[in-house]
Amino acid sequence: MPEARPRAKSQAADILRKYHKAETELMGKAVVLTDGKAGTVEGVHLDEAHGLRLSIAGHPGKWPISTIKLVQK
Repeated sequence: MPEARPRAKSQAADILRKYHKAETELMGKAVVLTDGKAGTVEGVHLDEAHGLRLSIAGHPGKWPISTIKLVQK
């Protein structure tokens, strides 16, 4: 029987899978944030202190993914 992966390694793999899924779904899409900023997603970043954050074309900085109000379909 193969050795089970340690829990931390399994959780890290889950985080990376979710990060890549979010990146695939959001990169290049137009978004509107709850504070009214709007633009195209330039980058999806994983921040250990704040979680998943977005960079938006034309707006310096990075915002929590939870601030997305609308996403282009």
